[in-house]
Amino acid sequence: MSRHDDLMRIREALEAGVEAVRAFTPGAIEYEEKSRCGDPVTAADLAVNEVLMETLPVQGEGWLSEETADSPERLQHRRVWVVDPLDGTREFVQGIPEWCISVGLVEDGEPVAGGILSPPSGQLVLGSLETGVTLNGEPVGMTNLRSLEGALVLASRSEWKRGEWERYRNAPFQVRPCGSVAFKLAQVAAGLADGTWTLVPKHEWDVAAGAALVKAAGGSLLHADGSRPRFNRPRPLLPNLLAARAELLAELLEVWLV
Repeated sequence: MSRHDDLMRIREALEAGVEAVRAFTPGAIEYEEKSRCGDPVTAADLAVNEVLMETLPVQGEGWLSEETADSPERLQHRRVWVVDPLDGTREFVQGIPEWCISVGLVEDGEPVAGGILSPPSGQLVLGSLETGVTLNGEPVGMTNLRSLEGALVLASRSEWKRGEWERYRNAPFQVRPCGSVAFKLAQVAAGLADGTWTLVPKHEWDVAAGAALVKAAGGSLLHADGSRPRFNRPRPLLPNLLAARAELLAELLEVWLV
């Protein structure tokens, strides 16, 4: 199976997911809270999850989704689909147009291909390590900024509200709150922002697709301790994630995360 085939499958899955979510109205949908964490889940999340499961994995491939009970069986596979059927459910429930469908492909622990489809913005960001990144079919890439001076950095809306970005009040870069970590990573990969990071734990399904896109666009991914993230681990929880050009992350780690 070629990478072109993988990307076609990702695109088909994302488009099918959008069709599934059309039956629901953002800002006017009931939700329940997951008992383990209190995060909201809606019928839209579950409907898209079902469509993605039907479209993506074939025999010999693993599956990891926010809306499917995890199984150690995925650890036996070198190719694993890591998806978030609706990343930004909280924004979806509140009617904030910062949510998306997120599909990532991991091979041997590395995110190698992914796609983010954001119905509110009409953006489809698709890419792989072999092919680069496209935005609605047009080639795109990271910005050329080599310093945090004047950079646009996307912050978690929740972290912003909790005051966790106060440390950057006097930083030389602009901070913009935004929902959905997958959407933020896609913006960075497409050159619409210079970087994004979170200093709180994120699950693999939150970031796998966006991580693949950032890497495909020539960007770097790090943890706050300078190590590189690995995926398809027994416990799919990353301590934090930083995404930008290597030069920006080096400056961040040296000056702003000390």
